Amino acid sequence: MPAQVRAFRPVTTVQGDFRGIPDLVGRDFTATRPGVKLVGDITYIRTWEGFLYLATVIDCHSKAVLGWAMADHYRTGLVKDAIRMAAGTGLLQPDAVFHTDRGSNYTSEEFGRFLADRRIRRSVGRTGVCYDNAMAESFFSAIKNEWLHRFVFTSRAKARRQVIRYIEGFYNRRRLHSTGHPWRYSRSPFQPGQPHRLRP
Repeated sequence: MPAQVRAFRPVTTVQGDFRGIPDLVGRDFTATRPGVKLVGDITYIRTWEGFLYLATVIDCHSKAVLGWAMADHYRTGLVKDAIRMAAGTGLLQPDAVFHTDRGSNYTSEEFGRFLADRRIRRSVGRTGVCYDNAMAESFFSAIKNEWLHRFVFTSRAKARRQVIRYIEGFYNRRRLHSTGHPWRYSRSPFQPGQPHRLRP
């Protein structure tokens, strides 16, 4: 029988040195107000040009994607850009918790200093299984199954446009509203660099 060739899947989590970084979430992805507990992760989107990597920052209270960044790599700069966008909302509270998996980007000294400079506390899952970061994983499942899997992307630029369309045009606006959540976005889906706020 001919061998079955498996499609290449990039590794987005290379385990780093997480010793000394606590798990401040313990699989409790709830929060009493916005900006105090956040989760983040990285995923990839296939295009004919190669992979497009997406990093997100999700608020545990509103369930909204407060920050996101995309690039043709998943180096530490990608996750820093997502944090910068989230911080730009003005919602992040002093000593907010940012929880991720144990990937080397998130556990690096560079990223630790970056968060400390912004008064954000770093948290990583203990067991290294998906349940430790279930909220972030759930969002990636939603964006892929509800939207991205409908398309074949010939370029990273086309994939990027559809990611923005889903996050800013649907998920942060209509999808969260349809679940009865009391928060909604005022950020334009086609102006991701503009000032924005979540409004009660």
